[in-house]
Amino acid sequence: MTGGKLIIKEIETKVYQGQKPGTSGLRKRVVEFQQENYLDNFVQSIFNALPSEQVKGSLFVVGGDGRYFNKDAIQVIFKIAAANGVRKILVGQNGLLSTPAISSLVRSKQALGAILLTASHNPGGPKGDFGIKYNISNGGPAPESITNAIYQQTLSIKTIVKAENVEVRDLSKIGVYEWDGFSIEIVDSIDCYLTLMKDIFNFSQLRQLISDKRFTLKFDAMSGVTGVYAKRILSQELGLSIDNLINCEPSEDFNNGHPDPNLTYAPLLVDMMNKGLFDMGCASDGDGDRNMILGNKFFLNPSDSVAVIAANYKSIPYFQKTGLKGLARSMPTSAALEHVAKSLQVPFFEVPTGWKFFGNLMDAGQLSICGEESFGTGSDHIREKDGLWAVLCWLQILADRNQTQLSNPNDKLVSLQDIVREHWEKFGRNYYSRYDYEEVDAKGADEMMKSLLQQIQSKSLIGRKFHQDVYEIVECDDFEYFDPIDKSVSSHQGLRIKFSDGSRIIYRLSGTGSSGATIRIYFDKYDKVSLLNDPQQHLKDLIHIALDLSKLQQYTGRNEPNVIT
Repeated sequence: MTGGKLIIKEIETKVYQGQKPGTSGLRKRVVEFQQENYLDNFVQSIFNALPSEQVKGSLFVVGGDGRYFNKDAIQVIFKIAAANGVRKILVGQNGLLSTPAISSLVRSKQALGAILLTASHNPGGPKGDFGIKYNISNGGPAPESITNAIYQQTLSIKTIVKAENVEVRDLSKIGVYEWDGFSIEIVDSIDCYLTLMKDIFNFSQLRQLISDKRFTLKFDAMSGVTGVYAKRILSQELGLSIDNLINCEPSEDFNNGHPDPNLTYAPLLVDMMNKGLFDMGCASDGDGDRNMILGNKFFLNPSDSVAVIAANYKSIPYFQKTGLKGLARSMPTSAALEHVAKSLQVPFFEVPTGWKFFGNLMDAGQLSICGEESFGTGSDHIREKDGLWAVLCWLQILADRNQTQLSNPNDKLVSLQDIVREHWEKFGRNYYSRYDYEEVDAKGADEMMKSLLQQIQSKSLIGRKFHQDVYEIVECDDFEYFDPIDKSVSSHQGLRIKFSDGSRIIYRLSGTGSSGATIRIYFDKYDKVSLLNDPQQHLKDLIHIALDLSKLQQYTGRNEPNVIT
């Protein structure tokens, strides 16, 4: 279909304060984005921040998680991109593209970048959240130098340019729409990503595992974008019964749910797994970049998940070919991965929260597998975390460990929890938990963090002892990261308190919420002897110390966290 010559108009606008992208782009309530030119300002600022000679004639990828306002936002991006000289846009069918799929498309098609429409694991709907993020040509999130440049543009923007006659309201039909010098191609949302997964994993082995009656799998897409990928990959390609897929129809409000794959917000799946109905249960979030893995009556902590995947990297064909270049985790993630890196004698990196820091290491050829405690796991196959990839990793590890058993129907299969417990016996266990206090008063949260920072900077915490002197603070700081690749410095990334036995308490203000403040407190304690305790009981003294030191209840009025992981 052709649309003729572009009709470009310049529109005057006003500045909106507070359009500073966080670790995962700009996230606000839908009603804020619906203000006149609010979204338009930010999109125009993206193009203003990029060199015009790169934008003109460029290829961009656009897609989102299907949440409320996605469809309208896509049309705005079409118009502004065309007016700024973009040559072509690839958009997912029905406007849907998971964040990992967008990264794979950018890389395979050599696009200049992508505009992602998602608030990830945040709730959706007319009263929910919306988000927008710019990814660069490596397929990963823009570095701070670019997001800061975009933010500066939002503070001085005066005009927006739009191609008024550019519009493709029906995104359901795959095909190309053309204007003079500009085109929009609606592409299959899954094809490129599926091809990549087939290069990484042995689908024949995975089909054998899934077809075995001794193994049962349940997948929960939480009414997010991963549902379309699960139907195609897990069901059509690997043979999982469609009955074992739940919440796999993308919904603008996530079926009135909270698409965050954790023990609190995936109650249906958690209940099934606690009852022992399936051998493995998995969930992904709104845009498909996070994952939760469960065994039969067994929760696999994300920090342990990435460590076990790394320890079993030889089970995965992709790493059989590429080898293991290095391992990395975000600072708040448990130290479990470090024990693996030391054992395998590969480089190890500790980075701030935010996938872009992993991307730099990957681009430099120094990193293969990485993870964040916030249910994010990934590798250098793309430059985003990848929920379905993590699920396939675990299926591949299980298939590899059960090669002999799958050929002998009378043998008992090695379970997910068997593999994890073997890992703990070899490496020890990092007992780990995270407390989330969501939408607390921002002023109280800031005052709490400032008080802690003052104590850290004054060194007054060093030497303090707790619980019959079992815990002694030996080190504390405000985490600062010196990127070994681009030499950039990222400061104020979290407050760390370390004890003489290696235990850690970490405090962070999250940048992924749309209103108020989210305080996150992390607890990490290593044990080589007692491996099967309940984490909350094992960590209770550390939790008490953390709440006492921070005076969280006093500053916020909160007695309990919203989410315990």
